[in-house]
Amino acid sequence: MMAVKKDNLIPRPPIVAVMGHIDHGKTTLLDYIRKTKVTEGEAGGITQHVSAYEIDVQDRKITFIDTPGHEAFSKIRERGAKIADIAILIVAADDKVNTQTLEAYEAIKEDGLPLVIAINKIDKENANPEKIKKDLSEKGMYIEGWGGKIPCVNISAKTGEGVSELLETVLLMADMEELKTNPKDNASGFVLESRIDKKRGTEAVLLIRNGKLRQGMFIAVKDAISPIRIFEDFTGKPIKEAEAPSPIIVVGFNKLPVVGEKFESFLSKKEIPNSPSANIGTEHTDLEKKSVIIPLIIKADTAGSFEAIEKQFKNIQSERVALNILRSGMGDINEDDIKLASSGERALIVGFNIKCPPNIKTMSEKFGTEIKLFSIIYEAEDWLREEIKKREPVEIKEETIGKAKVLKIFRTEKSKKIIGGEVISGKIKLNRQVKIMRRNFLLGLGQITELQKQKTKADEVGEGEQFGALIQTKTDVSPQDTLEIVEKISV
Repeated sequence: MMAVKKDNLIPRPPIVAVMGHIDHGKTTLLDYIRKTKVTEGEAGGITQHVSAYEIDVQDRKITFIDTPGHEAFSKIRERGAKIADIAILIVAADDKVNTQTLEAYEAIKEDGLPLVIAINKIDKENANPEKIKKDLSEKGMYIEGWGGKIPCVNISAKTGEGVSELLETVLLMADMEELKTNPKDNASGFVLESRIDKKRGTEAVLLIRNGKLRQGMFIAVKDAISPIRIFEDFTGKPIKEAEAPSPIIVVGFNKLPVVGEKFESFLSKKEIPNSPSANIGTEHTDLEKKSVIIPLIIKADTAGSFEAIEKQFKNIQSERVALNILRSGMGDINEDDIKLASSGERALIVGFNIKCPPNIKTMSEKFGTEIKLFSIIYEAEDWLREEIKKREPVEIKEETIGKAKVLKIFRTEKSKKIIGGEVISGKIKLNRQVKIMRRNFLLGLGQITELQKQKTKADEVGEGEQFGALIQTKTDVSPQDTLEIVEKISV
């Protein structure tokens, strides 16, 4: 969970995830809520590609995460972070509590989320909510009225019966959770979707968990950075600011943000901390990336075809490049394949003895998804070998070129330090990574962004000379600390 400063806290609307078996009515419930509870005039603007949206209930807002089993939700959970505040577990009144329902319940418990159970499809002739309640209690889900405290609401996502009561229950649970945000904080949250739009460029759907985002700020998702210029709400309407827990669309990243990663925002680009390598040997050789992953989707005309091509592809992998086959199956390339490929994984789609329908080709071009079609297996193998060769990581040698002692701290800010020092061995250079050491222990990393010798700008300073430097780092620096200046060389 993201840290929220305790000063200036105000109540925050809840973020709600709907979970459960795919056939028990998750999509129908979300569609009903979206059509009836999103402000009139905005609902029509929501695209099928946006995975979160806000609704209005009793003059209050609720943010829903659509299809929480998707890639972003899974990756955020893997990192031990929490995206939702409350979960709705949906179970069909005409079915039973099945494996997928139990898996969703275990995930909710593991995340420590408050839970309300929605028994759906009560409009069906064979609906039996009481049987479901009994089944739930036998599976260890103890609801109100059956010896437990979990709220349970009977609903029909088709007719809307009980949905208002369900939403009122969610708001009551949110009140009990006392959810807060600090509007004085710079916004932070998670990447729900990312894609390349041929007309607009690289864009991402983000969910703000805390703070406020304004036009003119900058967003960073690791080394994917974007100025806040093209900035929209979940309906695609241009906005100038947004606060938690708003879903937003930002266009203009320098590279595709990874789905499921945390984002942070900054008032200026200079405030964005550098992300130098965390390798900490004095001098060592290592791979900048031990392996490159090539995500693939394989489609073929028959089961035998895709099994054969999958087997051949796996034999081509190198020591440094691995294949991650996200999906393989029979049939032509479809819309779901494009959606999966255009997510944060940026997968390549390989088709064998199949076609790519014109509408799918158009969609792939819009999202910048690469499709390769083959009818001869060795041509597919040759293509993959070339892809692997192009993506082989470069081996990097990291070398300490100089050491300096910190003599004085002139100014300290959140992400930069202005220091005076003396070179004790080798030399220091502008724009090089530094390791900040205290008594031979690594405190942190930084980068020299300005360098002066005798009050004149310098590119490097040699042994025995004094200097002034601006170091981009969040690490506390003190007099007598040692700076080790590092260079990386391709070998």
